[in-house]
Amino acid sequence: MTKQQGRACNSDFKPASGLSNPHLQTLWPFLFRHQPRMALRRERLELADGDFIDLDWYVPPVAVNTKGLCILLHGLEGDSQSHYIPALMQKLAMQGWRTLLMHFRGCGGEHNRLARGYHSGDTADFNEVLMQLLQREQPSRTAAIGFSLGGNVLLKYLGEQGSQTSLNAAVAVSVPFELAAGADRLACGFSRIYQWWLIRSLQRKLYDKFSRHLSAGECPLPLRELKQQKTFYQFDNTITAPLHGFADVHDYYTQSSSRQYLPDIRCSTLILHALDDPFLSPIAIPADSELSTSTRLEISTHGGHVGFVGGTFRQPEYWLDSRICQYLAD
Repeated sequence: MTKQQGRACNSDFKPASGLSNPHLQTLWPFLFRHQPRMALRRERLELADGDFIDLDWYVPPVAVNTKGLCILLHGLEGDSQSHYIPALMQKLAMQGWRTLLMHFRGCGGEHNRLARGYHSGDTADFNEVLMQLLQREQPSRTAAIGFSLGGNVLLKYLGEQGSQTSLNAAVAVSVPFELAAGADRLACGFSRIYQWWLIRSLQRKLYDKFSRHLSAGECPLPLRELKQQKTFYQFDNTITAPLHGFADVHDYYTQSSSRQYLPDIRCSTLILHALDDPFLSPIAIPADSELSTSTRLEISTHGGHVGFVGGTFRQPEYWLDSRICQYLAD
């Protein structure tokens, strides 16, 4: 699978008239995108540490000639119903890909067994799932697509693996390349709404997990103090870092950010990002000199966070689906 040489370039994305605002781009598909009805088959993979990962396989209504396996990785607190997943799975299947969504630990609708969960730099779980699937499925070729947190995991994984990766192609969308910069951006202005919504979701999940399914003593701080963690810096310092073996939030952000791994990527990779992404300041977007020759970074002026809504206000078009499918078809 031959791709373009590594470089940063301008995207051809054009926002729908009236929807160029970054928050409208971000929220429109989340609130208004029609989700196609689709059949999914749930599979549970057991992990070596005694935990599990839930996979959702797309079951197309008509059998297609498959040419490979495509794994999708969702964003923070996402799942197979996230607005960027269902239609893309269908379109990839029409291209001949067997598609599945890998849920990070605890994101498939059921709490995972261990106290630890998932985080932005957790490449070990993806690697373990990928190795199991490759051994069992023996696909002709393999691709992966990561969104937001899932995109950071994917890029970090590709950099860690270098030329040893088993993936033939990859796409990463709206990646928080520098986690500290992302935490800073989400603590400012209207972006604090996204921070509040995501942290509230994490708090509710953790409270239920440690109060009903595990011992409250396994939580890094008293459950009554969960709601006091109102920013990502606070939450990641008191919860994410200690649960996953990091010294503190700074250690977690430093080790888990994908930007430092970009030069070592050897898999054909497309990165899609918008300058107005409300989850990340433009200063954290990698420069051309940071990209390997296997990587193409397409930057658009507008697009928000996993938005990229084109077309018209009355007839929106979801550009991400077509661009990703085009890339994987080349």
